[in-house]
Amino acid sequence: MISYPSRHCTVELQALPSRIGQVRRIVSAQLRYWHLDPLIDRASLGVTELLSNVHRHAQPDKTCTVEIELLLDRLTVSVRDGDPRMPVVDDAEPLATCGRGLAMVAAMSESWGVRPDGESGKVVWFTLPTSVPPVTAPSLRSRRTVQEKPARRFAEVGVSTDGLRPDHAPARSAVAG
Repeated sequence: MISYPSRHCTVELQALPSRIGQVRRIVSAQLRYWHLDPLIDRASLGVTELLSNVHRHAQPDKTCTVEIELLLDRLTVSVRDGDPRMPVVDDAEPLATCGRGLAMVAAMSESWGVRPDGESGKVVWFTLPTSVPPVTAPSLRSRRTVQEKPARRFAEVGVSTDGLRPDHAPARSAVAG
């Protein structure tokens, strides 16, 4: 039996704007170390949104723990804080400047959720798959073949029968392509 060890990284911090950028850099460096470079942007975006929610909503204090764990083919990013109130995904107004964070996390992740943590806290998490489905090239049969056509010649501009205006000539573009 082959055992797959998990990889784990934990950071404890105050969810202040200056610290959020530091945690984003830590997450990026850890994912590079694990050779998961394709996940950096989505993991950084997700952890930024979750930490921003702690900064904005958590009470009484902004202390939280960010945890990233790689287990088999899933990366789980979670943020634990001491506020027991569960987050709610709202439909933000079109011109609202906030309120889209969890919807964005839901859209860019494979799954996400929230669970109580003891009597006075919660954990908000999301997962990302570590394996990207292979992109397959279209088969040769499905490609359309382009038949070459001889170039058309532009009609020569001549004088119309009334002698006042030239006959129609096709337009030419001055821009290549």
